[in-house]
Amino acid sequence: MHAATFTHENLPVQDRPRPKPEVPHKFGPNVELLTGDGILPFGLELLARSMDQAQNDPDQILRVIVEITRAIGSQGMIDGRYRELEMDLSQGNTGRVMDYVCEKKKVELHACGAACGAILGGGDEVEIEKLRKYGDYVGMIHGMLNGIGKNKEGLIEEKTERLRILALKELEIFKGKNVELISSLCSA
Repeated sequence: MHAATFTHENLPVQDRPRPKPEVPHKFGPNVELLTGDGILPFGLELLARSMDQAQNDPDQILRVIVEITRAIGSQGMIDGRYRELEMDLSQGNTGRVMDYVCEKKKVELHACGAACGAILGGGDEVEIEKLRKYGDYVGMIHGMLNGIGKNKEGLIEEKTERLRILALKELEIFKGKNVELISSLCSA
């Protein structure tokens, strides 16, 4: 969904409410639009086809599909994109709206990815929720570092460091397991 949204946000059209940085385009807007729209169903199809009858994991796959569709649907990433466009058009109070957009477009997507990894990895409910919370913190960090939801006081470094500590605390349940790679996601 992130790739599809990126494609939609960077189509070469002239009626943008705000200028976008120049993104190179190899194909016309028609091909880019259809590619963006085709990525999501193709990803869900690949996930559905990955069911291994020997491992009896259809419930895990279905749960992951539900997680993904919730994170990107009308209450998730799509809502964040809508609010972002609405904010661009209104040019009004952007503080709370930008925080909301960051939550929907970054935080929930990272939380979903972490939870899906735990589900497919056979994690129990506690491990799934710990990784979901870890994803929340990582999403907040990346949102702040990418300029979404930046505060006016300039305390980004201090806030991201606090979030990094909280994120790493969520991984303490996995003591003795190889968590270095996943913990690197919350590094600045």
